[in-house]
Amino acid sequence: MEKRTPRPGGDDTKSHSERPEGGGPLTSVFIIAASEVVRAGLETLVGADERFTVTGSAADWEVLAEAPPPDVVLLELGDASGISFAELRNVEEAGADGDAPALVVLMADLREERITAALDFGVRAALPRNSTSGEILAAIEGAAAGLIVIHRDALDALRDVNASTAVTAVTPSPSSEESLRDVDRLTPREVEVLGMLAEGLGNKEIASRLMISEHTVKFHVSSIFAKLGASSRTEAVTQGIRRGLIML
Repeated sequence: MEKRTPRPGGDDTKSHSERPEGGGPLTSVFIIAASEVVRAGLETLVGADERFTVTGSAADWEVLAEAPPPDVVLLELGDASGISFAELRNVEEAGADGDAPALVVLMADLREERITAALDFGVRAALPRNSTSGEILAAIEGAAAGLIVIHRDALDALRDVNASTAVTAVTPSPSSEESLRDVDRLTPREVEVLGMLAEGLGNKEIASRLMISEHTVKFHVSSIFAKLGASSRTEAVTQGIRRGLIML
């Protein structure tokens, strides 16, 4: 296992370098890629941006357990990466006490089921490996801010499989009055699914518990998003709690 490559001036507590001229803390990024060449390229790209600081790089996720978690993990899932989606859960759980890093994944395979699996395992941003420098940097910033970032190529892959789901997912959020009216139309099954989203369950786990297909789960999730004016699972759960639909 390749050891973590620390940056100069680092220590063993989670801390941030300051932006020039007192602009606030930098977003810390750790890079994981099987290829040394890819790691070096990504480290150069991210490290050159004044918004970020690269805390290290490695060939696999296990090294994250040896140091405080960064804000973002940039992970290349190439053909030879040797990293499975199940191991993404380990990356997410590398941060204790709710301090897990946001996952930004560069994917070689943009099939719908691969993208869905990545999102189910906690990925915050899914991009193709040939994404531009600007796209990668924007995804890191968005993921660090708590957003879900889907590259247009990944969205096209989802749209090709289920156009109605993709259209629903990008529907603008309704006004407060419209949203409240839509909540009244949330079906009992949708409330049940929303509760399971609050438990952190993925589509496959929800389908198994309710004994329905994953496709049906995706339909329910998309409907919940539209009715609550949410653009992510976290936002949907937050709206559900605020409106008394679910309790934690």
